[in-house]
Amino acid sequence: MNISHYDLRSALSLLRENDMLLETSVPVDPETELSGVYRYIGAGGTVQRPTNANGPAMLFNDVSGFPGVKAAIGVVGNRDRVAALLGSPKEQLGWLLCQCALHPIDPIVSPEKPLCQQVVHLASDADFDIRKIVPAPKNTPLDAGPYITMGMCYATHPETGLSDVTIHRLCLQGPHELSIFLQPGSRHIGAMAEYAEAHGQNLPISISIGVDPAIEIASCFEPPTTPLGFNELSIAGAVRQEPVVLTPCISIPENCIANAEFVIEGEIITGHRVQEDKNSHTGYAMPEFPGYEGSASSACWEIQVKAVTHRSEPILQTCIGPSGEHVSMAGIPTEASILNMLEKAMPGKVCNVYAHPSGGGKYMAILQCRTTVPTDEGKQRQAALLAFSAFSELKHIILVDDDVDIFDSDDVLWAMNTRFQGDKDIITIPGVRCHPLDPSSSPDYSPSISHKGISCKTIYDCTVPFHLKEQFKRAAFREVDYTKWLKKD
Repeated sequence: MNISHYDLRSALSLLRENDMLLETSVPVDPETELSGVYRYIGAGGTVQRPTNANGPAMLFNDVSGFPGVKAAIGVVGNRDRVAALLGSPKEQLGWLLCQCALHPIDPIVSPEKPLCQQVVHLASDADFDIRKIVPAPKNTPLDAGPYITMGMCYATHPETGLSDVTIHRLCLQGPHELSIFLQPGSRHIGAMAEYAEAHGQNLPISISIGVDPAIEIASCFEPPTTPLGFNELSIAGAVRQEPVVLTPCISIPENCIANAEFVIEGEIITGHRVQEDKNSHTGYAMPEFPGYEGSASSACWEIQVKAVTHRSEPILQTCIGPSGEHVSMAGIPTEASILNMLEKAMPGKVCNVYAHPSGGGKYMAILQCRTTVPTDEGKQRQAALLAFSAFSELKHIILVDDDVDIFDSDDVLWAMNTRFQGDKDIITIPGVRCHPLDPSSSPDYSPSISHKGISCKTIYDCTVPFHLKEQFKRAAFREVDYTKWLKKD
């Protein structure tokens, strides 16, 4: 593992050197145009086709209405880029994050003046308006407003003093106001806000935008791998092999990420909620990872902004909700969480895990299983059940043997077509809590679903029964050094 970058700018330089970055000085409007451009060039994920899953990241040097500000998108938009940025083979990213979660390196707070505070805007200034400082994009015409989609939200539990970082959707609602969607019971900052509210307090929060990719990936870990009180920045520290550096905010008693491009400082205001689309009245929030427009929430929390700080000529980092970036940020920690649990329960029996892009990194996992003795039969399905418990938002699991390339969808479907019979190899678990953004998990879709967010979890067992393994050997070709035939005459 060799990482030579510790902020967004050096990460972009690495992508540039490896022909993974497209840089343009053609002016772009952050209101729907920026996302509309990248939808075609490199979004991937569950974005409506046509889109390109293997396109480059992009750096827009001219963001209309924001002189001196740039915008980056797609930085961790596919697995090849994440592998280059984290210094790991792309097939081993899940294992890398699994080991880093087991051997964390805690962040440190530095007293030195940070890069993120080169320029300071105080909310008390007469002309302060966050909408004129931060070029947050509006992804589609139906969006509730401009959204910050890559903000590292950092807060501290009022009772325990333990801190945490997560990513939430943040809508710019006014000159000093953001809305933040905290899904009840799902993220640690939500638990902190609920505790603060119960005790009549507001919750200080910093939002760091434009950081290095190790932080972006690590911030998406969830329980049980990272329970309440586990600071995911320590996983990023393990990836980098040195601590993430924090710095005190200037207007609130909280820390932020010292090398961020932008930092928004504020407080989550308790005691009331915000209608997310109160300015647009469209009924929608923004495109979510399953590929559909998300419904506007009537129960968002309000953040009152106290200050915005940023680097000189800052870079606003953003993503498209259903794009490949969500797959990387949600899916690789999912893989690590599953591997973490399975390796403890049945070491060596699951070779690898892939959180497939079609599920946005959350809904579907492919497990590559190894059977070596007759008593291994059935452990594949046990592994699937454990995976469901390791990551509750999983809906579908496909089990394959160790001769199948789980990162090649054609190979996985080959296993399904030649090693699977629907009447014996489908295992369903109805009535289980999954994810509320799945539009099919609704009583309107099926009378078997009692409540929004309830799903039927399903295992597709595409593994060969152990006693039949000899009959299912793939055709063996001669091993040759094929590279000499690739040389030009």
